[in-house]
Amino acid sequence: MTIIAICSFVIWIYLFFLHGRFWGRGPILHSFPQSTLETMPEKWPDIYVVIPARDEAETIECVTNSLLHQDYVGDYKVLVVDDASVDHTGDIVKNYKQNLPASFQNRLDVIETTERPEGWSGKLWALSTGVDYIKKKYTTENAFFFFTDADIEHEPSHLTTLACKALKDQLDQVSEMVKLRCKNLYEKALIPAFVYFFCMLYPFSKVNKKSSPVAAGAGGTVLLRSRMLTKIGGVAALKNALIDDVTLAFLVKRNGGNIYLGHSSLARSLRPYDKLSDIWNMITRTAYVQLRYSFAMLLVTVILMSLMWFVPFIQILIAHGTAQKFAIVTYVISICSFIPTLSRFNLSFLWMIALPIVALFYLLATIGSALNYYLGKGMMWKGRAYVTPAIGGDKKELQIELENMVSSEHNNQTIEQKDNS
Repeated sequence: MTIIAICSFVIWIYLFFLHGRFWGRGPILHSFPQSTLETMPEKWPDIYVVIPARDEAETIECVTNSLLHQDYVGDYKVLVVDDASVDHTGDIVKNYKQNLPASFQNRLDVIETTERPEGWSGKLWALSTGVDYIKKKYTTENAFFFFTDADIEHEPSHLTTLACKALKDQLDQVSEMVKLRCKNLYEKALIPAFVYFFCMLYPFSKVNKKSSPVAAGAGGTVLLRSRMLTKIGGVAALKNALIDDVTLAFLVKRNGGNIYLGHSSLARSLRPYDKLSDIWNMITRTAYVQLRYSFAMLLVTVILMSLMWFVPFIQILIAHGTAQKFAIVTYVISICSFIPTLSRFNLSFLWMIALPIVALFYLLATIGSALNYYLGKGMMWKGRAYVTPAIGGDKKELQIELENMVSSEHNNQTIEQKDNS
């Protein structure tokens, strides 16, 4: 028991001190002071906002309104791409547009996707449709595209802040983890941990380091230089991506681009998670994809999660002597690393005590994701079926949410295999 306790302790010493300070509050992208904005070029780049929307009737007007009322001093346009919605999402935006002043009407467009080609996810096809429409209508050579979800509300200074960050630091992509809703009991217990584990898997400091191979993004907000999008091959380069926001970030890095990933202070998700099953399904959709459909990696994950969270907790209760002392120290380090995340969500630090139990929930959901794969169970998302084949079938999976991620190493292997073929 002492050897096991020491193993858990060593893992947490590495994570806490040598793993990119994943547990910290930052980086957080705040509005720049006026003094900084005054040093920027007189001519700000054009920005083209693309919102892929499928069955987002509840949020689309609020989101569109927040983007039309930005304080951005440059020119920008907002395009809503209705992805075959059945809840009149497109009609809501069209009616909203008719009641706007002429200056706002000229800034907003609404289009519909054509039939989705085989091999494309719905969201990526909508983004591609939007990009093609904008390129035919406007000159985009020195512009930026801003991809954002149809359930994210933006503060008036958001576009200015994103553009200023990109120009000031010479970045090709600026992406943010938006503020997720955290109101009900399930959200308070599980959503902060989702962000915490997200950062543990992909430390933002490593993502933002040009020499680091780690590449990641959070697709809720992605500001991307138009010329970089062209350089990587457009949205079509992502159409077969298992998890596309990380693939996008990896392709940008692979092509010599600079990327930034941080926490947003100016954008928030309106999507609620009212039931425990909502969060469970969010995890099970892609957890086994992140493990590359590998049973060996699933087994390693179970062992590591047990050493990190469950062994220290259990040994505090049943062990004695040296093993118990190591377990206490390890447990304290692990739960204290959660404090900055709780602080960012304005939650009581007492929630950190429950972190091992929350970790168990995420581990069980990961196992559930693997079971869905081996049983050949599919999933429904926005009225579309995404079927995961049973073991022995062809591995074909279309990623449908940009917030979920896989490692850049896997993306590298996927692209190399495609190049070799």
